[in-house]
Amino acid sequence: MFTPVLTGLNTHEGSRLFGVTSAEPNALLDLVLTAGLVSDPVSESILDAALAEFLDYGLRRTNVDAVAKRAGVSRATLYRRFENKDVLVQAVLVRESRRFFGSIAAAVNKLPTARERLVEGFVVGMRYTRRDPLLSRLLSTDPEALLPYLTVNGGLVVAAARDFLVSQAEGLPGGDKPVDGRDPAGVAELFVRLAISFTLTPDSCIPLDDDDSVRAFARSYLAVLMGPAATPPKT
Repeated sequence: MFTPVLTGLNTHEGSRLFGVTSAEPNALLDLVLTAGLVSDPVSESILDAALAEFLDYGLRRTNVDAVAKRAGVSRATLYRRFENKDVLVQAVLVRESRRFFGSIAAAVNKLPTARERLVEGFVVGMRYTRRDPLLSRLLSTDPEALLPYLTVNGGLVVAAARDFLVSQAEGLPGGDKPVDGRDPAGVAELFVRLAISFTLTPDSCIPLDDDDSVRAFARSYLAVLMGPAATPPKT
């Protein structure tokens, strides 16, 4: 999954992300999905410029002056909207995370069962993370800022992504309790953990080169974890 990290945080602070602690996974998901939505074009242009700078130079080498110049605004204008570099980085990464979750929601929102939504969510998540240029850049140039939030301090990321997948399946056949009693949250968490593993270590004997192969893998090995397939209601 796309991984939100914030420059200036370090592993000594434990599992804390965007000011949210590991005890507050719902707060992180709320932040990513709803908080701080940018509405004015100047702020959007600044975020676009910052993203471009991060892709060109990485998080640590990017400076605010270059972002302002690229956005065509003054330093004062930038700082009125984003008080320091950490806040700017957070805003960019929250926006990218929101786009990631939005792409999953758009792909699954018309599917009739929880099983189908979890499978397609896994497919879209795998595609997005493998193709996302910012994630690739962070893994190659800023791994010390990124990897803790995918590994030893990854509880918040796992919980937020898991809860998002579960929220997409609630109220659907198979979305509450499969007939054999397995909890969809546990299945969703396995999906998330596998997606992170395949993102960090893509070499595998499992063919996952395109959407069809990822979907076939998810249907054969992951969807069965939910128990017998639920039948969508007749309309």
